[in-house]
Amino acid sequence: MFLYILGLAALWFVYRWYKEIQRVPNKQDKYVFITGCDTGFGNVLARHLDKLGFHVIAGCYTEKGEDELKKLSDSIKTLHVDVADSASVKKAAALIKTLVGHKGLWAVVNNAGVSLPSAPNDWLTIDDYKIMLNVNLCGVIDVTLGVLPLIKKARGRVVNVASVFGRISPFGGPYCVSKYGVEAFNDTLRLNMAQFGVKVLCIEPGFFKTNVTNTKLIKDDLSKIWDRLPQDVKDDYGPGFLERAFSKLDGRFNQLLDGDLMKVVSCMEHAISAVHPRTRYSVGWDAKFLWLPLSYLPSCITDYFFLKDAPEINVSVP
Repeated sequence: MFLYILGLAALWFVYRWYKEIQRVPNKQDKYVFITGCDTGFGNVLARHLDKLGFHVIAGCYTEKGEDELKKLSDSIKTLHVDVADSASVKKAAALIKTLVGHKGLWAVVNNAGVSLPSAPNDWLTIDDYKIMLNVNLCGVIDVTLGVLPLIKKARGRVVNVASVFGRISPFGGPYCVSKYGVEAFNDTLRLNMAQFGVKVLCIEPGFFKTNVTNTKLIKDDLSKIWDRLPQDVKDDYGPGFLERAFSKLDGRFNQLLDGDLMKVVSCMEHAISAVHPRTRYSVGWDAKFLWLPLSYLPSCITDYFFLKDAPEINVSVP
């Protein structure tokens, strides 16, 4: 019986491998729009797809990001887009329409995202939430809706970059909230677009070494938020809390950060170019063997796990 099950499992993996190696033809006729190409995953993906022969339209937030990509390749078309600004998104969508013409847009990769501000919920204001939600969630929706008619024309792909923290929330603040929203938008859009032949895929990276996980930036931002807190909130957490939080942050990131961005970029490329892409790509050993398994456990277990690892609140009880 065991050998029979093992044989079926082997056949399944061979079948999946054969199915997933098939690639779409005529890459040279296909346009791909990527947001957040200044640095990180978006930058590496733009250069990678360009080498594969796709027409790459790289959305950058800064002129520096555009200039650096232009120096690396004459064939990558860059444009400025602030995904949190609807006027900027509309302008970018209009330009993309003129570039792709009757062929339509084969794929959009909603990669742009930020991780700050990030802090315990009671340290933050609603405006702190709006800053991140406008980029990570509303920006994804705005960009997608702006180019969706072009995607439908090409019967192409929408690739949304969420996070494994759209499946589980080990820390406070708006980041996980925004990524849960991306997951929900992705799931509903996938069902809406199925009858149009449009595939909607989701990338769920774990901890990778990008600006999003830059510990210096995170610590500096956390210090600024701490400094603006009213004294009674600081008293709730007790003296030395910030230093203990920094220590926990360093320990967790040193253990989990992965510097190989191609692991994520390869999944993005597969979502764009495979004849049969996966619905979800959970990328990184921490995503596969830590965060996702935890997300399926009862809340009492995950709460215990996270609280055990949390920085201690040192308050003297009167």
